[in-house]
Amino acid sequence: MNEKKILEPEGVASCEAKKIVELIDVAKSFDGEIVLDHINLVVKEKEFMTLLGPSGCGKSTTLNIIAGFVTPDTGDVLFDNVKINDVPANKRHVNTVFQKYALFPHLNVYENIAFALRLKKMSEEEIYERVEEMLAMVNLRGFEKRDVNLLSGGQQQRVAIARALINRPKVLLLDEPLAALDLKLRKDMQNELKNMQRKTGITFIYVTHDQEEALSMSDTVVVMANGKIQQIGTPTDIYNEPENAFVADFIGESNIIDGVMLDDYKAKFSGHEFECLDKGFSKNEPVDVVIRPEDVDVVPVDKGMLVGEVTSVTFKGVHYEIIVDIDNFKWMIQSTDYVAPNQKIGIYIEPDAIHVMKKSEFSNMFGDYSSFSDELEHLSDTNEEENGEDE
Repeated sequence: MNEKKILEPEGVASCEAKKIVELIDVAKSFDGEIVLDHINLVVKEKEFMTLLGPSGCGKSTTLNIIAGFVTPDTGDVLFDNVKINDVPANKRHVNTVFQKYALFPHLNVYENIAFALRLKKMSEEEIYERVEEMLAMVNLRGFEKRDVNLLSGGQQQRVAIARALINRPKVLLLDEPLAALDLKLRKDMQNELKNMQRKTGITFIYVTHDQEEALSMSDTVVVMANGKIQQIGTPTDIYNEPENAFVADFIGESNIIDGVMLDDYKAKFSGHEFECLDKGFSKNEPVDVVIRPEDVDVVPVDKGMLVGEVTSVTFKGVHYEIIVDIDNFKWMIQSTDYVAPNQKIGIYIEPDAIHVMKKSEFSNMFGDYSSFSDELEHLSDTNEEENGEDE
């Protein structure tokens, strides 16, 4: 059987932690278009929270409202239980790291990091101690006199983070800060950012459209779409217990099938009845059924709960990605065992691999891999990068 579910990450913020930022019924429109539709959000001290969603979902607008760069049309922004709607950005106990690092090109690394402290007219001795502390934290010791224009993208990003952290803000806001880095450097920086957050104890609110980034770094993930929060939870909750078809599809790959909840612990889909672990639905209630590709086992036809024909097989290094047609619905299966195209196979699904969800506005929009291909995914990613995030 394939390994199921993902493990809970270490260091999840305590549910008893104090609230530091709260958005209450916040709404925002631009040019008559609703960007945030009355959202409510609580961020706790020492938490690493990630706002995750596709371009245009409202995540960057949410970050900008917390930062003070954007004023909500309605609703309140609270910091330490004090309303700060009218507090200007430079008076808030937050700092922001942007995708474009906005370093001062005429200042070297040391002076870029020291800039905020010089504005506060701190002593040279204290500035030196704080800058050295930051340089050590971001692994840039020895770079003090370097021209920032000659640094690599990753090094520039470290300078931007050090400059934001040196003020010791209560909250650090990060808006797609790793998007411009190559894959290997981005993964390295993900680990470093998480380590920095743990060392400093500063609350991080991070914006990304990268699902893997959100799952690997965060204590709490906030999934957004159409200006609304779709789900809030730990990475484990979001992945294993998605609340609707959008979340299930956006976080990893998912087969999402029309089904009916016959009774507690019994669902029907693809023409067959299955035991599951879900309950609390009405008898014969229409539902969406989610089954992750890695939770499906390939078995001989005579032992399969369902039978289908393989339409394509792609080698992914650690597994094969298999598209199989079952009653004109294309399933994705991830398996370490090779099967040939056009082969008839059976599939076996354990009860704990079946996740039943309420029908939603996103039902019937996702989960069938009829049009799936790596090329289409690549084109989608490329278009998003070119168009940018319109929020």
